Amino acid sequence: MTERESREFDGIRLERVREYVWEIPKEGDMRVPARVLASEPLLEQIGDDKTLQQLKNATHLPGMTKHALCMPDGHQGYGFPVGGVGATDAENGCISPGAVGYDINCGVRMMRTNLTYDDLQGKEEQLVDSLFANIPSGLGGGGVVEEGVDTVEQILARGMDWALEQGYATEADLAHCEDEGVRPDADPDAISQKAKDRGKNQIGSLGSGNHFLEVQRVTDVFRPDVGDAFGLEEDQIVVLIHCGSRGLGHQTCTDYLRRIEKEHADLLEDLPDKELAAAPAGSELAEEYYGAMCAAINFAWVNRQLIMHRTRQVFERVFDRDWEAMEMELLYDVAHNIAKKETHTVGVDPEGRPVRGGEAADEEERELYVHRKGATRAFPAGHPEVPKAYRDVGQPIIIPGSMGAGSYVLRGGEESMNLTFGSTAHGAGRVMSRTQAKQEYWGETVQDELRDQQKIYVKAQSGATVAEEAPGVYKDVDEVVRVSDALGIGDKVARTYPVCNIKG
Repeated sequence: MTERESREFDGIRLERVREYVWEIPKEGDMRVPARVLASEPLLEQIGDDKTLQQLKNATHLPGMTKHALCMPDGHQGYGFPVGGVGATDAENGCISPGAVGYDINCGVRMMRTNLTYDDLQGKEEQLVDSLFANIPSGLGGGGVVEEGVDTVEQILARGMDWALEQGYATEADLAHCEDEGVRPDADPDAISQKAKDRGKNQIGSLGSGNHFLEVQRVTDVFRPDVGDAFGLEEDQIVVLIHCGSRGLGHQTCTDYLRRIEKEHADLLEDLPDKELAAAPAGSELAEEYYGAMCAAINFAWVNRQLIMHRTRQVFERVFDRDWEAMEMELLYDVAHNIAKKETHTVGVDPEGRPVRGGEAADEEERELYVHRKGATRAFPAGHPEVPKAYRDVGQPIIIPGSMGAGSYVLRGGEESMNLTFGSTAHGAGRVMSRTQAKQEYWGETVQDELRDQQKIYVKAQSGATVAEEAPGVYKDVDEVVRVSDALGIGDKVARTYPVCNIKG
């Protein structure tokens, strides 16, 4: 047997399984191996922080199945790496708020239009100013809708159904959203009063950090048949919205991390990093967290929907046309930072229990908690959970780049279910901390260079936010997408390029 090529970073050895697939072999108390999906340049960047150690730590979670995974955009996170995917057995494993993240259902949606880049040229500054003035952003309160806790509870329970009933969404919007914008397992009673109070004034707001709204133009369509199914063509104007569950989601994660520390300290003691905090599957706390997480997912979908609703109104004023006439329709909304119960084919022992990675076994369908932290669901054509409009071609995947680079639309690849539990990357992935970015870049200079050199108009609450999100702090999104496409987990469909960008 030929010895595998290997690499080592800070004492962690990776073996090359095949092109773009690297494995940390199972050793010690690891329940499964870990795998990194990356090219050589991306692997160098992934190995430059604590990502690999966090990924190795994640293999210790009870019920971890097959292998813990790091997507091509992976980087260091809180406990579980950003870009991490881990599937735990829903009967004998656990669910981990640390493997979901603070910003539950931080996700992206893309809205297409029938406008072309020619229609927009000359209106860039008017459009970016109007979007910035009308779409709440930044830290703290302020939303398109500011209601009482009763409204928050309805949103938590009903998701996009609430937005439809209130006139903020259309039936088509729901049909083109992951899960049609509603998680039926949502339990508003599992969300604390403090979390609800934080959410009531933030319904329809971008927040801060890496959250943004970007007007883009389609520059390339790589698969015309899929592009046609997605309603995309070259020179078309689209809008990308990236945000999550705001303070409500953050508080929910905090609440359950603290409860796990108290109620399941024994489980935490067996983990190499307490930030992986998990509740045993079937426990009362696991069920409560799952209900709370699903409710926060609903809140985030409504949050992005209200931003899209306000964006339609802004476009109506700037272009003096009804949004319906501009065909401003949702292409898709996909969630990150989520743990869903999904059915996957896994190896089992003679008693039907999922086995540890690498052990010989029969296979059967098992219900798993699929944790995707900074990763995107990527179901292929024919999967029953892909919306009917796209079932013949595969689920749309939206991969944002930095505000000075392109973004991509992909579709779920044929190999995704086998390799990654139906997952792929969620963006470009950071290579520089926010603190370092503010030392390296000056926000106003970044804005001026983007406008003067690339005709990209950026408006933000502060120069510091722009510096934190400067193009140079992110990985090469072209390389991230190339690896995803080459592995067959997410196939390139189209590329977009920024025109206007607003952020908190």
